[in-house]
Amino acid sequence: MEQATINELLAILQARFQHNMQRHNSLNWQQVAEKLQQQDAKLQTLWQMEQTGGEPDVIGQELPSGELLFCDCSAESPTGRRSLCYDQQALDKRKENKPTGAAVELALQMGAELLTEQQYRQLQSLGEFDKKTSSWVATPSQIRDLGGALFCDRRYNQVFVYHNGAESYYAARGFRLLLRV
Repeated sequence: MEQATINELLAILQARFQHNMQRHNSLNWQQVAEKLQQQDAKLQTLWQMEQTGGEPDVIGQELPSGELLFCDCSAESPTGRRSLCYDQQALDKRKENKPTGAAVELALQMGAELLTEQQYRQLQSLGEFDKKTSSWVATPSQIRDLGGALFCDRRYNQVFVYHNGAESYYAARGFRLLLRV
């Protein structure tokens, strides 16, 4: 990444960090910036998350490793990552009306991971997300092996977990990423 792009990204992330201190009140921006500036690949992933509408922000820190957890914090599922089936296997299975890609593979290409159901619920404890959209979440193999996949949303002030065929896709369903820095 060019230095001008890095500077732009850091300015965006700093403004979001300072505006949403309830997500990470035990951290300060200087700690975050120092960690980010040492990891070019992570900056590239955060740039992609930003460019696809994810609005990444720090949502915590893992102990004892000290890894910072960045997550897509856009109010709705990121606009640049919707209308995708769950994974490549599901995409390959579709014969007609194929979507442009698959959530799991796009997450891997971007250098991050889909949220688990538990991580999704943690995110929802920090705000209200996916009130009009939904997001694929990492699906346990015993469900995926039978052709299903899980997604979550927030309705009626509750977080719901649903299932669907992994090959399904909808304009209002995308996915959120978790990035460890």
